[in-house]
Amino acid sequence: MTLDALVDSLPPFARDLKLNFSSLVRNNAELTPQQLWGTVAATAIATRCSALTAAALDAASAHLSPQALQAAKAAAGIMGMNNIFYRFQHLSSNPRYSTMPARLRMNGLRGHGVEEVDFELWCLAVSAINGCGKCVDAHEKVVREKGATEDLVMAIVRVSAVIHAIGVALESVALEPTALEPAAVEAPALA
Repeated sequence: MTLDALVDSLPPFARDLKLNFSSLVRNNAELTPQQLWGTVAATAIATRCSALTAAALDAASAHLSPQALQAAKAAAGIMGMNNIFYRFQHLSSNPRYSTMPARLRMNGLRGHGVEEVDFELWCLAVSAINGCGKCVDAHEKVVREKGATEDLVMAIVRVSAVIHAIGVALESVALEPTALEPAAVEAPALA
């Protein structure tokens, strides 16, 4: 199913999500196509909603170079790891953990082949979804140092919030109980 069709199929309770998707993704005027579709791809992966991820990656492939699509995937993957590690350091009351090295490979943060600001924006977006304050703060500082405006950061966060919420809505629909088939309600035979 295409991303547009998937969003259009959302139930009435998700009307705001449809409207926000339309204004922030379909009719976006704030972001470059690479910034927008890299954010859509990376944050869809972060939702862990397989239907949304498949549709978003398919849609993004029409707007991104293969290298940019791989970079968006790398941002989602690396932040999936880093957000857990650094959130743990941040949340633990034991100060020793903050002095210990990560010892995690993070080569994907360099050599991804896309504009540094765009990649950092995708890392920021995924970190916002994953709730890692330490990573959100670090990546926000990097993009601002590289010339990104606060308006640009908020545009990325808005798109991320809507993509995440669409994933939540799709998962809640997938988990709705369905009508039992007649055979399923028959009483088991007594032995």
